[in-house]
Amino acid sequence: MKMKFNSSGYLVKEGLKNIWINRMMSLASIIVLVSCLIITGAAILISVNVNSLIASIGEGNQIKVFLDYELSDIDSIKLGAEIKKVENVQECRYYPKEEGIKEYKDRLGNLYESLQGEKNPLGNAYIVKLKDLSDYKDTIDQINKIKGVSSISDRGDITRTLTKLNAFVSVVGFWIVLILGVITLFIISNSIKMTMYSRRFEISIMKSVGATNNFIRIPFIIEAMTIGLISGAIASAVLILAYNPIKNTAGQMITLISTSAIPLSSIWVNIIAGFCGAGVLIGALGGYISITKYLHKEGGDIIGW
Repeated sequence: MKMKFNSSGYLVKEGLKNIWINRMMSLASIIVLVSCLIITGAAILISVNVNSLIASIGEGNQIKVFLDYELSDIDSIKLGAEIKKVENVQECRYYPKEEGIKEYKDRLGNLYESLQGEKNPLGNAYIVKLKDLSDYKDTIDQINKIKGVSSISDRGDITRTLTKLNAFVSVVGFWIVLILGVITLFIISNSIKMTMYSRRFEISIMKSVGATNNFIRIPFIIEAMTIGLISGAIASAVLILAYNPIKNTAGQMITLISTSAIPLSSIWVNIIAGFCGAGVLIGALGGYISITKYLHKEGGDIIGW
């Protein structure tokens, strides 16, 4: 008859005790898993902020279409109707030269008043919002062909560069995470194996008197999950502490980053929850793989490891 064990407190205590017994292997597991999570988190945060930067470059996929200076207000309005016919155009707002000159009021100083009315050197313009940035170049080409269009504030090169950077970060991040993930699972599995080896006689006796595989398995899985939880907490703390300093430094070099970067206040909860959850999941998987492999052995076979 199999013995029944109902003390969940005992199982948790045993799992936590195992971490201290094999503290060197546990420390190695934590270091590798923390490294993996930090690199993963950095790649995710870079990707998220690059997407935010891409969106803010055109203030929501916006471009400014400048019209010929000689074009009258009536002709400018007619030209706007032509722009609206372009398939990828979502919105088209008239931007008269009187409104445009106001952007330079602070820079012009005393000259501002003398550049009003007919002396205004600017032409009328349209602020155009695009439906899809992937058709950016084709849309620019179509608008440029419209008679009366002088130039377009083309930020396509920046957008394409950032899109490539985002793709590069995603690909490199995926392979780094995959490689470090395998290494982490290997180290956690070996940490659990060391614990099992040190307790092989105890496990053999427990199985001989009727302890179920689940009863034996749970402390080792708790050990691995605790290692993952500690790693996730450390990794999230490192990223949270480093996020604002890195963002501020990057913002000093590129002003747009400081205005488009996602504030830490809106993501810190997700960082902690995501990292701790990922750490626990990886730890549980590594522990389960290791313990399941060796629990196929019975009684005396375990002693012979």
